[in-house]
Amino acid sequence: MAIFAEVDHVDRVFSLPDGGTYVALTNIDLKIRKGEFVSLVGHSGCGKSTLLNLIAGLDQPTRGGIVLEGRQVTEPGPDRMVVFQNYSLLPWLTVRENIALAVDAAMKQFSPGERKDIVNHHIDMVGLRAAADKRPAHLSGGMKQRVAIARALAIRPKLLLLDEPFGALDALTRGGLQEQLMRICQENEVTCIMVTHDVDEALLLSDRVVLMTNGPAAYVGQILDVTIPRPRTHMSAVEHPSYYSLRGEIVYFLNQQRRAQRQRLKQVTPVALNGLEKINLELGFIPLTDCAPLVVAQERGFFAKQGLTQVTLRREPNWQAIEMGIRQGRLDAAQMVAGMPLGMTLGIKGKPSVTVTTGLTLSRNGNAITFHRRFYADGVRTLADFKAFLTAHPDQKPTLAMVHPASMQNLMLRYWLASAGIDPERDVNLIVIPPAQMAANLKAGSIDGYCVGEPWNSRAVHEGLGFVIATDADIWSGHCEKVLGVREDWAEAHPQTHLALIKALLEACQYCDDPRNREDVLSLICRPEYVGSDPVYTRPGLIDPYDRGTDAPQMIPRFNQFFVDKANCPDRTEALWMMAQMARWGITPFPRNWIEVLDRVRRMETFTTAAQAVGMPDIGRDRGPITLFDGGTFNPDDPIHYLEGLTYKGEIRVQEVPLEAVAPSAAA
Repeated sequence: MAIFAEVDHVDRVFSLPDGGTYVALTNIDLKIRKGEFVSLVGHSGCGKSTLLNLIAGLDQPTRGGIVLEGRQVTEPGPDRMVVFQNYSLLPWLTVRENIALAVDAAMKQFSPGERKDIVNHHIDMVGLRAAADKRPAHLSGGMKQRVAIARALAIRPKLLLLDEPFGALDALTRGGLQEQLMRICQENEVTCIMVTHDVDEALLLSDRVVLMTNGPAAYVGQILDVTIPRPRTHMSAVEHPSYYSLRGEIVYFLNQQRRAQRQRLKQVTPVALNGLEKINLELGFIPLTDCAPLVVAQERGFFAKQGLTQVTLRREPNWQAIEMGIRQGRLDAAQMVAGMPLGMTLGIKGKPSVTVTTGLTLSRNGNAITFHRRFYADGVRTLADFKAFLTAHPDQKPTLAMVHPASMQNLMLRYWLASAGIDPERDVNLIVIPPAQMAANLKAGSIDGYCVGEPWNSRAVHEGLGFVIATDADIWSGHCEKVLGVREDWAEAHPQTHLALIKALLEACQYCDDPRNREDVLSLICRPEYVGSDPVYTRPGLIDPYDRGTDAPQMIPRFNQFFVDKANCPDRTEALWMMAQMARWGITPFPRNWIEVLDRVRRMETFTTAAQAVGMPDIGRDRGPITLFDGGTFNPDDPIHYLEGLTYKGEIRVQEVPLEAVAPSAAA
């Protein structure tokens, strides 16, 4: 759908009386589609109303611009109407006269009779015919707000801007007016942007929820798509299977911002210990079984042993939040899907490039492909069966989910499909869903299957929702799965801290792969602050035989691999395979300077230094061709020829990829 309104990299900086400045907003980049309802959510002081005023033309950005239907917004206009929390009605005018005042001013080209009809129509639209000749003093709060909405809609604006429109109303009035506004906007295809503090209100009304970080220098931290079908009611929204997971993501984001604000207020510069540049670290992770090394390093003292005495593990709602946390510097380091450092460095999906490095592989394997149980009932047992199913049902296009474009889940799922002659770009729909929401969406019928890490496959099997059609042991056993990612400039500024972090996690990985410790690992990751999953469906693969939901459970050697068989080495050959697969599907260009990219992203020398310091093997993995389950071979010495020979692929771009200049090392 075409872009209707765009906030194009906007900054807003205010001058202070003492000659200083206050940065309210920074790099706000937001695109709005016609007929879309978007809510801005964040704590007080995050710049929500400032952004709304900029879009309305009541204020001007310091940098960047606002574009509405291809024209820059430079001043207020009737194509944008604002509904404020305090109604803003003229007390000496009646309901009819307040609305007519706007209509007469904006629609002078219409005859008096036509303008009168427009006023009456909008009075009826908000159900105020009986109060049309009353003044505001004789109206309830809800009625006043309905007048404000009717006045705004009466001049037929292209964009309706709502600044906490229901904040002053009681719960009963607010609920009724929310549903009335939703109905009016849907029937009239009105594009809306609303500022609100109410999470439930945002989920009820919105197509997307834009989450703003704390000020000063607030930015868009995350954008959530609300996929609850329309028309909606309060009851239908709450009963939708994704409602509480979406609500949980918003609440988690807001709580995270509250913690960050408290930390900022009490933050002092730490005294470095043992030669470390920094000891207070913020590390991001996703609630998956293979976050175990970070949890173990925290709970079993491996961070503290290396002098990292103030480490905070931040549970993030999805991989996009991890990516943004590293981009914006909110996180010092993070657990990442294997291709994320490469994707961020190459400019994934056209995003600005930021060089991200990894000196440690945290885990290998651990994924599976789960299909809805109905496919099993239709005779689908294998990939060949799935191909036959698609051939027999050409009118069906199953929706399959993965977790991030640069994830091995996406790359291996696509490879698996293409190996059977299934074009992942045309024969199925591939979408991104956070890992913890997979089972709920499968249950709701929003998706037909997914590729994800544990425990979210085992949960679907445990609940009878789906069956595992393939594990990564069936596709590429021993592949890199999660890595430790840091910005290159952060690593250069904190070289000793970076080494200490890798050393601590190396020891934690060794602990995780000792069978004697697996029960302890299970008890730690199942805590609510980490994965928070039921041990019943977290044990398979980690400790117990793996249950595919089709036959007797079987042991899969090294289903979760953290240390053994040189697991932690940041191997460059498999990274090159990832870059080739991302280029294959148009996720990133393939860099002609791929050796330079690998040298910058996969830091073998950092891994070697850390491994030697803790007395662990630092030998790299064997270099050579990669052969997957279908016999296809990837030659790391000729990746471009490999790409040219693929049958199923998108538009492949091969180009020189400029990299950021290396920041001078703090140790220099």
